[in-house]
Amino acid sequence: MRKSLYIFAFAVFAMGVAMSCREEKSTGEKIEDGVEEVGDGIEEGAEEVGDEVEDAVDDN
Repeated sequence: MRKSLYIFAFAVFAMGVAMSCREEKSTGEKIEDGVEEVGDGIEEGAEEVGDEVEDAVDDN
């Protein structure tokens, strides 16, 4: 019983250490990622509009 308690306590400790060591994104990196996502969305939207224009021209 005591041995399993030590193993459990060590596992919880190890998980805590692992979670605290993970790399957090800085605010600047988060902003940069957001700007890139918006840019990608705009690019995709422009491509869709261009495709729709081409389809409309082809139909005429």
